[in-house]
Amino acid sequence: MCPIAGRYLIGDDPRIVCHVLLVEGSDGLTLIDTGFGTADVTKPPRSSAVFNAMMRPKLELGETAFSQVQALGFDPADVRQIVTTHLDLDHSGGLPDFPTAEVHLLGRERAAAMNPNLLERQRYLASHWSHGPRWVEHETGGDEWFGFSSIRILPGSDAEILLIPLPGHTLGHTGVAIRERAGWLLHCGDAYFHHGEVQTPPHSPPGVRAFQNLNQTDGAARRENQERLRELAQRHGGEVRLVCSHDAETLEAAGTPVPAGA
Repeated sequence: MCPIAGRYLIGDDPRIVCHVLLVEGSDGLTLIDTGFGTADVTKPPRSSAVFNAMMRPKLELGETAFSQVQALGFDPADVRQIVTTHLDLDHSGGLPDFPTAEVHLLGRERAAAMNPNLLERQRYLASHWSHGPRWVEHETGGDEWFGFSSIRILPGSDAEILLIPLPGHTLGHTGVAIRERAGWLLHCGDAYFHHGEVQTPPHSPPGVRAFQNLNQTDGAARRENQERLRELAQRHGGEVRLVCSHDAETLEAAGTPVPAGA
C-alpha cells in the first residue's frame, strides 16, 4: 500500500494535501480516492473556478494519481477498483483517468452528487462522471468493526477493504478501512482535516475549523463522528492507524515528503 497525494492550499495553512492510497492486490490495483485528474490540470473546468480561486491547488500533471501510478512503475490500466470516500471535486477528479475501473461508494453519496441541491452544486462536478463510470453502490449496515458499521466491498479479493460510513461532511461520506499485516489503516477522508482533531484534547488551526464548518452538510453528525474517531484512536491506536485526506504531517509520517510551501 502506497500513499500518494496532490497538494493545495487552505487559508493560512500552506501544507494541505489530497491523500490518496494505492493498494496492490493479486487481482490488480485499488485506488482509495483519486484527487484531481489530468483534465482538471490541463484544462480546469469553468465550474471549478470558485474552488480553485479559494484553494489555489497545485495543478501539475505529476501530482495526479494517474501520473503517480505510472511513476511507481504500474500501468494505470491495472487500476481495477476505485473506492471513493465521497465525490467532492478534489476527490473524484481522477475518475475519468481510470475509465474501466469499478467505482465503489455509498448509494447516498451518488444520489447526492447526481442531484445536488443549490448549496452543493459547487462541490460536485458532473464532468468527473460524464464518461459513465462503472458505479458499484453500497448501502449502510453490515458487520460491526471496532464499534462502527462496515461493508466489505471486495469479497473475492485478497485485499480486505471495508467501507466505514462517516456522514457529516457529505451525506454519503465514508471512511475506508484496509487490512494491513499488523492491524488496520482507516482512511477517514474528510471526517477530519487535521491530526489534532483525533487527539485528546482535540485541536486544529482556526482556518481548518472554519473550512470544515463551511463545507459540512450535517454538522451534528460530523462532530459526533469526530468524537467516535477520537475514541477509536484512544482505545485501539495499537490496532488501527488513522489518516485523513488533507493533513500533510500524516502523509510525511507515512514516508512521503511534502515540500515546505508545496
